[in-house]
Amino acid sequence: MDFLYNTGINVFKWAVQLASFKKPKAKLMLEGQARTFDYLQEHLEHNGKYIWVHAASLGEFEQGRPLIELIKRNHPQERILLTFFSPSGYEVRKNYDKADAVCYLPFDTVGNVKRFLDLVDPKMAIFVKYEFWGNYLNGLKKRHIPTYIISAIFREGQPFFCSWGKMFREMLRCFTRIYVQNEESRQLLKRIHVDNAEVAGDTRFDRVADVRATAKEFPLIETMVKGHRLTMVMGSSWQPDEDIVIPYFNAHPEMKLIIAPHEFNAERLKIIMSKCKRKTALYSQLNTDNAQDVDCLIVDCFGILASLYRYGQMAYVGGGFGAGIHNVNEAAVYGIPVIFGPKFQKFAEAKDLIAVGGGFSIDNAEDFQMLMDEMLHNNKVLQSRGNIAGNYIKSHLGATEFIYKEIKGKL
Repeated sequence: MDFLYNTGINVFKWAVQLASFKKPKAKLMLEGQARTFDYLQEHLEHNGKYIWVHAASLGEFEQGRPLIELIKRNHPQERILLTFFSPSGYEVRKNYDKADAVCYLPFDTVGNVKRFLDLVDPKMAIFVKYEFWGNYLNGLKKRHIPTYIISAIFREGQPFFCSWGKMFREMLRCFTRIYVQNEESRQLLKRIHVDNAEVAGDTRFDRVADVRATAKEFPLIETMVKGHRLTMVMGSSWQPDEDIVIPYFNAHPEMKLIIAPHEFNAERLKIIMSKCKRKTALYSQLNTDNAQDVDCLIVDCFGILASLYRYGQMAYVGGGFGAGIHNVNEAAVYGIPVIFGPKFQKFAEAKDLIAVGGGFSIDNAEDFQMLMDEMLHNNKVLQSRGNIAGNYIKSHLGATEFIYKEIKGKL
């Protein structure tokens, strides 16, 4: 890569180092990267020829997971190295049992790339969605290693499509194949003469279908919601989301509410509980004696939200009043309508759900109240909207199998 790109990477590295003095996640990242090369030397088998899968964070991992598991199921002898850039991915999935090794990906410097590729010597590299690291991609291309990106999506305004974005366009030409989510992305790439793209769809649809098929059961929550007209499951919520939903819940005893905050600590849980004026309990406090009487359940653990949507007739997915909404497919797969805040434009599935009538964006509490009043008192509308959401998910399955069929000849 050129001097400007490498200067930018070094500035980014220094910025993370500076941030690590105050931000625990930045410190975790640096500590994890510092262990990467020792870890690889200790854990990788000599001449193992690993399939290297890289996901920036947890969300991207969930997109890549169906392909990893399909490869492992059909080719159990293949070895997989899984790397993360963010602690929110690595710290949660560092013990993922379908990968033979899991570690942080070092910064994209020329020296790190050479050392990493020398140690791993991958037979194939698979990046997920947004990962474009110029030195890694150039290194893979020079070594003639098949390199793919899956579930990629492109939009006007990204550097690839700007007059000054030549070095970013060159990154795209390092991929053997770019598997994009939609035709709009393929056409954007075609406009800049990137012709190695193919529409495969989004593997997240396959992942949420797998999750639904293996969803956990929670008998105590079943007891809690039984007999009520409507239960809303509020996933990955932030304070602005809760400030809209909780007052409506307080005023409507015919509904129950399950809240799974995106992040929580003792103080945050205390604040949420103080806003709920009806019988409220933490998930860790739920038991056979109180389950039937609990109106609002606050989930104080990670890892169960995707299964909890099964207990709702409606879902609210948080983040839409901040950086952007979280995973709406995770809820829609259960055949329930999904509500979210106004910052959804970067998420094709959210826009699609709105277009077909299974998803709804709100700007304020008044919007939420109008939607809820209609759904709460008109069961036919509620079921119809839910069926639309569920059918939308079903109609988008198959991306994982499509990609696998295309790359299996390289395994």
